Amino acid sequence: MATLPDSRPGDAPVGQLSPQDWMQAAETKAVMAALTAEGAEVRFVGGCVRDAVLRRPIRDIDIATHDPPEKVMTLLERAGLRAVPTGIAHGTVTAVVGRAHFEITTLRCDVETFGRHARVEFTNDWAADAARRDFTINALFCTADGMIFDPHDGLADLGAGRVRFVGDAMQRIDEDVLRLLRFFRFHAHYGRPPADRDALDACRAQAHKLPTLSGERVSGEIFKLLQAPDPASVLLLMQAERVLAYLLPEATDIGRLRTLCFLETRGLVRAGIKTDALRRLAAVLKVDHSGAATVADRLKLSNGQTDRLVALAAPDRVPDPSMTAPTARRLLHRIGAERFRDLLLLGWAAVKAVDAHRPPGETERWLGLLDLADAWQPVTLPVRGQDVLALGVPHGPKIGAILAEIERWWEDGDFRAGRGAALERLRQLVTDQV
Repeated sequence: MATLPDSRPGDAPVGQLSPQDWMQAAETKAVMAALTAEGAEVRFVGGCVRDAVLRRPIRDIDIATHDPPEKVMTLLERAGLRAVPTGIAHGTVTAVVGRAHFEITTLRCDVETFGRHARVEFTNDWAADAARRDFTINALFCTADGMIFDPHDGLADLGAGRVRFVGDAMQRIDEDVLRLLRFFRFHAHYGRPPADRDALDACRAQAHKLPTLSGERVSGEIFKLLQAPDPASVLLLMQAERVLAYLLPEATDIGRLRTLCFLETRGLVRAGIKTDALRRLAAVLKVDHSGAATVADRLKLSNGQTDRLVALAAPDRVPDPSMTAPTARRLLHRIGAERFRDLLLLGWAAVKAVDAHRPPGETERWLGLLDLADAWQPVTLPVRGQDVLALGVPHGPKIGAILAEIERWWEDGDFRAGRGAALERLRQLVTDQV
């Protein structure tokens, strides 16, 4: 955690991080040594500083420097490090050291903005670079020895659980409408109620611009928001501020989402259930098959994500605690353990959201179904089309019909019949149909 002095004059450090493993890692030191080889001032910036202050895991390491991107490339390559010009026109170079990636950006200021894009000029002014960032908690800098610079009081906002735009909220969103969604995502992960009123007013006023964003960018923010500990409360906030209607008007089952999150994070810890953003999205939607497909298309989901969302949001059959073990195993055979587990959690969350005080013994029955899913080993019908052909049945749709019938028989017997018994049953079926 940072230790803070009483005052913060100008561009002076306001505190110091305790020793950080990620800063001391050999890969990080190699990059920093390369960038400072000719005396440039270099600082860590943004999320890595923010999360280090909060003692959260560090996922990405971003670095800011005075040097222009071409010089950054030269310094890295001179040190034997791989340099990738990932966004060189906007000042960004990626250093690759083994499996570690570092995004290095030249200090810059916006000259003119065009939605997601801006015309920038490079600068050596740390304050100007901080002024173009989205939130105060993302405008933190830190030197290699841990000294923190905080030009917009981001540390105070972190401590208060307050997500606040740098400068004028309306202007920040006008520069980049995606920042509107980022506000709610960051509030979900870093904020505490009440949310910043200036930010909410700006989000409400500019929410009508959200449909101009690409589906991929919207889905990226939505999925990150849904991974937060309590996304339901933030979706309620978005609903109240008339933001959600521009993105997901179908997201009305917030009670089921809240209950699902409880089951994932606290109610079923011993069952090894993990959070899942797409399952959470399915939980909050009230749609049929067509509606789920429409949401998937709007969010530009992959084919696999689309199939899964439709299957979870508008299922044909849902596990329920009245199921016998053989009936549950039949469903497991048809849809697989992963989908069975997803549908079970969604079904459980649905009934519990309506009435949290469930009948005695129901929780144990839900858990029993989870145990069945955990223990399930996929099984394969012990006869194949080749066996039907061997009995004289010609090629054609009749083979599929016979196999479907014998599979129903096999399922009715709880998958106990082996190949010998299945072949005998197959002979009977073929004989009966001659």
